[in-house]
Amino acid sequence: MATVEQQQQPQPEEASKEAMATVAENAPITAERKVRNDLETKLPKPYLPRAMVAPDMENINGTWAHKHQNMSVLQQHAAFFDQDNDGIIFPSETFRGFRQLGFNAVASFIFMVLVHGAMSYATLPTWIPSPYFAIHIRNIHKAKHGSDSGIYDTEGRYIPANLEIMFSKYARTVPDKLSFKELWHMTQANRDAFDFFGWIAAKLEWGVLYVLAKDEQGYLAKEAVRRCFDGSLFEYCAKLQKGAVGKMK
Repeated sequence: MATVEQQQQPQPEEASKEAMATVAENAPITAERKVRNDLETKLPKPYLPRAMVAPDMENINGTWAHKHQNMSVLQQHAAFFDQDNDGIIFPSETFRGFRQLGFNAVASFIFMVLVHGAMSYATLPTWIPSPYFAIHIRNIHKAKHGSDSGIYDTEGRYIPANLEIMFSKYARTVPDKLSFKELWHMTQANRDAFDFFGWIAAKLEWGVLYVLAKDEQGYLAKEAVRRCFDGSLFEYCAKLQKGAVGKMK
């Protein structure tokens, strides 16, 4: 005969459902920001951080024909601005890179100052500041800030599940696309307490990406976001400015 304690224990089937639940009744925010639970049906090991490739459920092998050069995904993201491929990004290279992406000279200069002012020292191989404000791609993971999306891990690898979860939480109007309002909501939700630098940095980074890659309806597509993480979006946008490729759909 079952004891009172045994009767109160959840049945195996109920316990399994609770263990896999993504919504808690007393935490309404978990119902508001729903996460998808079907990632493994299309993407093998979505939780596994990828060192060199940035896949999602539609592109399980990452960006077609994109060469990773044995760099981490975060390093690939930065490598577009390394104009001479020497592993070091100087301010003049960042300025030229933004100009190639279609930004005007004033905006490119401002971005150059912000990027190198914030990231240079963290990536230097020594404790001595560089008067050239250079960014060393080898150490770019050290410039990762808080209050971000968590799609890069602390070593610069890419976590596919976090990209999918971000869109399942915040893409409310159009699946796999973010409006500016949804983008703003996402950056607000990712804020860490008292991380003022991270709050500002996240807003600026996502704002620049939105201006660069939004479509005619004013949405930022998941494909554009994914390709931003591996840097292939920058290569595409530079070619688009030259008229060498057609517009991404």
